[in-house]
Amino acid sequence: MHPETPHILVVDDDTRLRGLLRKFLMDNGFRVSVAADAKDARHQLTSLEFDLIVLDRMMPGEDGLTLAHALKASHRMPILMLTAMAEVEHRIDGLEAGVDDYLPKPFEPRELLLRIKNILQHTPVAPAAPETEVKSVQLGDIRFDAERELLIGIDETISLTSTEASLLRVLAEQAGRVMSRQSLSQLCDINGGERTIDVQVTRLRRKIEPDPRTPRYLQTIRGQGYVLRPDE
Repeated sequence: MHPETPHILVVDDDTRLRGLLRKFLMDNGFRVSVAADAKDARHQLTSLEFDLIVLDRMMPGEDGLTLAHALKASHRMPILMLTAMAEVEHRIDGLEAGVDDYLPKPFEPRELLLRIKNILQHTPVAPAAPETEVKSVQLGDIRFDAERELLIGIDETISLTSTEASLLRVLAEQAGRVMSRQSLSQLCDINGGERTIDVQVTRLRRKIEPDPRTPRYLQTIRGQGYVLRPDE
């Protein structure tokens, strides 16, 4: 999809509904990521930008109302809340927490789509932040030229596949920041799921690490993803 296509985060602990909403919204032209709970949503928000969140109110752990209140204090994206709690006082609670719209369950998918489009249509576009491009990073005796997507050793240029180059460029642009497998898959346009990212990382390590079995630069953060830590 085009990078300007609106990106929606669906947060719901119901696996079936989460999958149905993802497919329905993608079929209607949106980019869609999903999260099973507030913790998962917070993690994705550290590495991806969203234009709107579709948020379930009743979830285990941190509930949707608490998450909505916290996000409104630190993020600008609008929130559409889904809930089986349809009483007036519950809707008021949501609106007071900063929710932009409220849709009771069960709902008609077409109504959800119309509400999403209405919210996005009336959401002001934030001015784009100036881009900071990383030109190169040093990995021991190897330098990655991010502009030309070249991996340059002492005496040779090390060949990279287009997928490896894209992955390394994204990691270099976010150096020091943990990137989830899902984020890398979306930003690099890599199909095949999280396992494919693991395979590409393994291949990349063989080209940039002195010892791929104990990576110094491209590190795994258990339960979170990968981070590139180049030399200063």
